[in-house]
Amino acid sequence: MRFSVRTNVLLALAVLLTGGFLAVSPALANGPSFDCAKASLPAEKAICADPQLSAIDLLVAKAYKGFEPAFGGDKHKIARGLIADRNACNSDTACIVSALNNALQTYGTAPSWVEDYNIALIGKKALDAAARNPGNRDDPLPSAIGQCASTHIKTLTARLGDDPLETATPDAGSAATFTNGGGAVSYDREPGLVASKVGEPVVMCLISIPRDCPKDDDRGRVYYSIDLVAKGSWTLPDSQHMCGGA
Repeated sequence: MRFSVRTNVLLALAVLLTGGFLAVSPALANGPSFDCAKASLPAEKAICADPQLSAIDLLVAKAYKGFEPAFGGDKHKIARGLIADRNACNSDTACIVSALNNALQTYGTAPSWVEDYNIALIGKKALDAAARNPGNRDDPLPSAIGQCASTHIKTLTARLGDDPLETATPDAGSAATFTNGGGAVSYDREPGLVASKVGEPVVMCLISIPRDCPKDDDRGRVYYSIDLVAKGSWTLPDSQHMCGGA
């Protein structure tokens, strides 16, 4: 499972607000995968009301047909968990697109426009959350897809070891820890982290919970984060390896 890294949420939001996604997302006239006349759940109604979400929902349904679990799990149980993630969002579109994108990543891959739409909506939600928290308090680490929390940067280092990120070599990767117990890791020198400083306030939003995993292996949760001082953003997992990895 791999999410594209975005380092400038303001650009993504500009594209969203100007309707740019309508030009790059294909088959928006299609979807969702269910009859909107029979939609009863808030998440279903939100999908029906948004052409992009409708198209993504149809992509999820098509991807599921060819999905085979990587670790011998129950295909139907995995799907039920992903649907539960989506339904738990209620009418929160930023949460819904994160859940749908997570499903696409689980079943295979997601088109780049889906990831862009995901980052744009969750980026706006993160900024809205920051505006509601001018005191920059520390919240618990998000535990459900679509949840956002305020925290602060605790450490910035190379991917391995304690070498400060600002002086680490370009091939040393990058990593961060946060005062709420969260983390972010990249094999690359992540620009958003490089631009940040220890102690700066951050809003982090959980956008992916791996569902196709070996038992008791929950590594690889993915968070979108934005530094409220440097304005850099990143979309990174909390572990060097996804669940089932080395």
